[in-house]
Amino acid sequence: MNGLAEAVGSFALTRWVSRKSRPDFERWQATALRRFLDRDLPRAPFYRHAPTRLADLPVTDKALLIGRFEDFNIHGLTATQAWAVLARDGRAGALTVGASTGTSGNRGLFVISEAEKYRWLGAILAKAAPDLFWRGMRVAVILPQNTGLYDSARKSRLIKLAFFDLTVGPESWRGALEAFDPTVIIAPPKILRYFAAENFQLRPKRVFSSAETLDPVDRPVIENFFRLPLDQIYMATEGLFAVTCRQGGLHLAEDSVFFEFEPAGEGLVAPLVTAFRRRTQIMARYRMNDLLRLSKEPCGCGSPLRCVDEIVGRMDDVFRLASANGPILVTPDVLRNAVLNADRRIDDFRLVQTGPDRVELRLPPTLADDAAAAAHHAVRALLEIRKAAAIVTLVRASLPLETGRKLRRVEYRAELAR
Repeated sequence: MNGLAEAVGSFALTRWVSRKSRPDFERWQATALRRFLDRDLPRAPFYRHAPTRLADLPVTDKALLIGRFEDFNIHGLTATQAWAVLARDGRAGALTVGASTGTSGNRGLFVISEAEKYRWLGAILAKAAPDLFWRGMRVAVILPQNTGLYDSARKSRLIKLAFFDLTVGPESWRGALEAFDPTVIIAPPKILRYFAAENFQLRPKRVFSSAETLDPVDRPVIENFFRLPLDQIYMATEGLFAVTCRQGGLHLAEDSVFFEFEPAGEGLVAPLVTAFRRRTQIMARYRMNDLLRLSKEPCGCGSPLRCVDEIVGRMDDVFRLASANGPILVTPDVLRNAVLNADRRIDDFRLVQTGPDRVELRLPPTLADDAAAAAHHAVRALLEIRKAAAIVTLVRASLPLETGRKLRRVEYRAELAR
């Protein structure tokens, strides 16, 4: 099957599955998962003698995957070989090697086939812009690194795709982006917000936040500027995990990924993912580092795919503090809300745990002093209620656009300080 046929087939399957009832969808998913476990899983050396039931498989993570990379892909490509391929052109014969940006710590690696690239393209188009697909699209992808996933889109006559390198700064490609006049923009929320602040001349039909946590404080600024609802694409090195529907529901990609959820406190969960449509690099019961708040109600669009109310942040950025009763964990959403709810004038901040009992709140000098004092008090009060032993320091400093790393308004850095 050629690339275009793969993309069209994946597009059609994704749309077809989205029209099923939940019970019918679960039956379809169970069959697809069973086929993956029987046929594809044993092809990777790590799973050659694995149990046949998903629940009996070991939980994996990034450290294990990178440490034994050759055991998780069917071609025996080692991590050393993959990094060398990546340093050249990202091509290993018919395979594409990609990596995460590394802006949040250890870089993740992936390897996919040509067929998988086109299947990914068809799936994301079916979810993100099915009505624009046949009319032609100009897609601007603004990320810190071209992962190779988007190469398949460049070869399609229906899509014109332009990649803009975040690391060189928006002003270096502003003219080119405006001249491209994209109908779809995919970018981190901090960049979409920068477009608003600098009044970029853009007229897209769809705008997607991707690659970073979308904080509630950014949404109204971006939506008011573009005069469009802001949608999300939740994607990581490990795959495509959720896309917003036209009614605003952020649907999990359960048509290609089986999700298990581990409770993480505060009503949040951390996902274990099994990508049952991937055949080159096997991802089974892989522990993601993200914290999600699942929706309790199905989406009004009628899709059987479950929704996420919020991608709260990363497990790595949960604050870990001591108390008289033992260690205390405080999740990023609780910390963020304490700052933002303190005063309506606060629209940007950084809250960083810099040591075992040290927290730093950074607010711009342009913010009114009483608003800054209210936020400082709110964070201290939150930690006092939790009986956490911590000194919260208020720092007034500018918060410039950082293009070399992901924006993390709430960040745990105590380990780095040791």
